[in-house]
Amino acid sequence: MERHIAMDMVRVTEAAALAAGRWTGRGDKNSADQAATTAIRKQFHSMPIDGTVVIGEGEMDEAPMLYIGEQVGDRRGPKVDIAVDPLEGTETVASGLNNAISVIAAASAGQLLHAPDMYMAKLAAGPKLAGQLSLDDPIETTLSKASAILNKPVSDITVSILDRERHQDIIARLRTMGARIKLLSHGDVMGAIEAAMESEVDLYVGSGGAPEGVLAAAALRCLGGEMQGRLLPAGTSDFERCLRMGIPDPHKLLTMDDLVGTKEVLFVATGVTSGSFLNGVRYLQEDKAETYSVVMHSANKTISYLRTIHELPVQEALVQGAAM
Repeated sequence: MERHIAMDMVRVTEAAALAAGRWTGRGDKNSADQAATTAIRKQFHSMPIDGTVVIGEGEMDEAPMLYIGEQVGDRRGPKVDIAVDPLEGTETVASGLNNAISVIAAASAGQLLHAPDMYMAKLAAGPKLAGQLSLDDPIETTLSKASAILNKPVSDITVSILDRERHQDIIARLRTMGARIKLLSHGDVMGAIEAAMESEVDLYVGSGGAPEGVLAAAALRCLGGEMQGRLLPAGTSDFERCLRMGIPDPHKLLTMDDLVGTKEVLFVATGVTSGSFLNGVRYLQEDKAETYSVVMHSANKTISYLRTIHELPVQEALVQGAAM
């Protein structure tokens, strides 16, 4: 995959972040999501790629979401799989909370898992633990293994998990073992990525969206970490949907190769609201705005941070000025 695509991708997530940022704290998650989606779709179509959305926000009849199978780009560049979440953290933006991002992962055609919109059991870890753990193990075994490999007591291990009713049993078992727990209100992608960043988090566990699992796996590939997953079809219809999407064994343990392939992967994200990973959008005086983005390449494990000052279009500046 050609490297110059990375900067084009950044322009796409920046556009989405700038559009969604205007809705921060306004209590309207749907408008925030639609603004990001509209901006990202418009920007996508000017890119020099022959892209196919394999991870999107809905099916073809659920416009204006970027639907699975949608073609993006000018159709004259390389064939690329696209995984996209125009706004990861819609409720986060609506409530004015931290860690909302616009995010894209890209790889050569055929690499990214066509993950259906359902739950996925997940285990994410950083480079020191990559290849050493198994999603099939009980959480107690996973903690014991991590403790030995990291050479620190379980009481010093921090596990990140979404604060959901479905996780109450695993949270109780983690606390019985004496581990530290970081409960996440939102942010499935960022929660998994944090396990491979320079943070206090050692592991990410629990279940979350399967599409978000692929996005996080792309970043973890670039960071040298690992994601394991297993789809959790809720019934016959979910099971059959997996089969239609080319997943012959929906209950298979999914490795990094299953999730993001074996070739180069690109991960790009722009902050919408500020968090520990990226600063959010700031609307400045003189019709300008500031964004912070990250670009990751798996081929050489590079991580680049980008601060950009944008000259807002006149109509956007007027809208923002009226809202302030």
